[in-house]
Amino acid sequence: MKYILAFFLLTSSYLSAQKYFTEKYQPFNSQIESPESFLGYPIGSEHTRHDNIISYFKDLAKNSDRAILRFYGKTHEGRKLAMLVISSPENLKNIDEIQEKHLKFVDPNIDLEANENDVLIINLGYNVHGNEPSSSEAAMLSAYTLTASNNSEVLSFLDNSIIFIDPTINPDGRDRHTQWVNSFKGSPLVKDPFDIEHNENWPRGRTNHYWFDLNRDWLLGINPESQGKLNWYHQWYPNVVTDFHEMGSQSSYFFEPMKANGSLNPIMPKENYIDLNNLFGEYFSKSLDSIGSLYFTKEAFDGTYPGYGSSYPDLQGGLGILFEQASSRGHVQKTNFNEITFPFTIRNQYVSSMTTLKASIENKIRLINYQKSTFKTAISNAEKDKIKGYDFESLDQNLAKAFIDKLLIHKVKVFEKKPGSYFVPTKQPQYRMVQSFFETYEKYRDSVYYDASAWSVANFYNIKYKPTYKGYSDNEINSIDKFVKWSTAKKSEYAYVVESHDYNIPALIYGLQKQEIVVSSSFKPFKIRTNEGIKSFSYGSLVIPVKNQKVSSDIIHRAIIDLQSELEITVHSVKTGLSIKGIDLGSR
Repeated sequence: MKYILAFFLLTSSYLSAQKYFTEKYQPFNSQIESPESFLGYPIGSEHTRHDNIISYFKDLAKNSDRAILRFYGKTHEGRKLAMLVISSPENLKNIDEIQEKHLKFVDPNIDLEANENDVLIINLGYNVHGNEPSSSEAAMLSAYTLTASNNSEVLSFLDNSIIFIDPTINPDGRDRHTQWVNSFKGSPLVKDPFDIEHNENWPRGRTNHYWFDLNRDWLLGINPESQGKLNWYHQWYPNVVTDFHEMGSQSSYFFEPMKANGSLNPIMPKENYIDLNNLFGEYFSKSLDSIGSLYFTKEAFDGTYPGYGSSYPDLQGGLGILFEQASSRGHVQKTNFNEITFPFTIRNQYVSSMTTLKASIENKIRLINYQKSTFKTAISNAEKDKIKGYDFESLDQNLAKAFIDKLLIHKVKVFEKKPGSYFVPTKQPQYRMVQSFFETYEKYRDSVYYDASAWSVANFYNIKYKPTYKGYSDNEINSIDKFVKWSTAKKSEYAYVVESHDYNIPALIYGLQKQEIVVSSSFKPFKIRTNEGIKSFSYGSLVIPVKNQKVSSDIIHRAIIDLQSELEITVHSVKTGLSIKGIDLGSR
């Protein structure tokens, strides 16, 4: 009898938990497992690890003809980055043709009218900050609703869009936080804000493996999580992108529009941050009103920096939308408004996710035309601009390679004028990205804004550049493969010398020191005869002596040529320590 009672109580809790979130979208296909059924616990009673989220998505893709699971990269710690692609079976069958037509809307050279049969591309992105965990749980609920519900509204979403659900943009950070809160979860639950469950030890779960804030990396694209996402992004150019976050526990819920002055981006169409944000805001307010959730708009946050998850899509003709949920930072926490529970935070994010789909589908034609207009006005605005492009130079091939790599990942066109000299035209579909890379804005309507907004990427890379009023269109660079010219260092029994200005010098030093090879640095310039002739070396150039090392000359040479192959860096062999000019190699 006690086992029957236990089963009844467990089943009742599953049904009530599911009803709390998804009741609106009944009926559901009983052949598709809910997150609660698959995971073995009600959503919100535990924090779900990334691998379990992916396992659930695999199960949905296996059992539903509405879903396909794709992977777009791996994190530093080797966790897979996934997209669950959801649409009607017919759309999924024709996904390549849909993609091909959608990309015509972002080509300013093609005139194509949007119609009711066109399919919208929507990216529901979650959990870029690992210790803001409610949205990944909402991602599972959204995926379940879209794959299992036979509600007429949901079916309309599927017919009119392809929805890419990215459940965990930052899996490494999420799992750090998940391990913490699940480990320190009390029984009974502890609401005290000072309890250990609600106060992670440093480095906490916000950032990725290397403590990099991935919500600042959409522009720089330094990390594999961001590089994978950017590569995917420019294959699809979604019309709508969500960016779900959490904020302090004493707050409520935020959705755009943002703080008015902070939203006035000088290069963005006003239709984006005024018209569309206000339009979508009406949908969010109605849906949150219906469940009694408090919220605010326009008081905080800004989209000034182009590298946020809610601002980068704006530069690509999409509508990026920021959501901020007051955090339970654990399972339940006492606040000035009584208490905030993890399931409550999840429900707000889930409701906003589904409302995003509703608002998008009901404004499908407008969103497609807006994206088309964004790229067409990029060309027309560039034609009005007196500046026709930017010339930049770099004697450091690896620095130029790194900078050009960032241009190419954002689909910015770049041309080589001569070795070491390059040109980026303003008249191109990514004109706004060109502005973001090269222009420096010194005046803002508001003296206070969020952070990271002095954003000239060219200055970040210390690139010498200048605007030009004359165009150039020969020798386009399409790849950085074999970009750097270098030759394998010949073996020396005396020393090796490396010029200091190479972008990969720090990596070379690390690689040598890791193998216990001593490296010196010159504090003054010198000129010396090398294996390739007489060469001049500037301040900080490296000297790698062969003698008095812990390892043999053969091991040193092998280490150098291996690192050369990896880093594409020039290393010079020398037979003497006597310089032609300047200090000698044994200088003190």
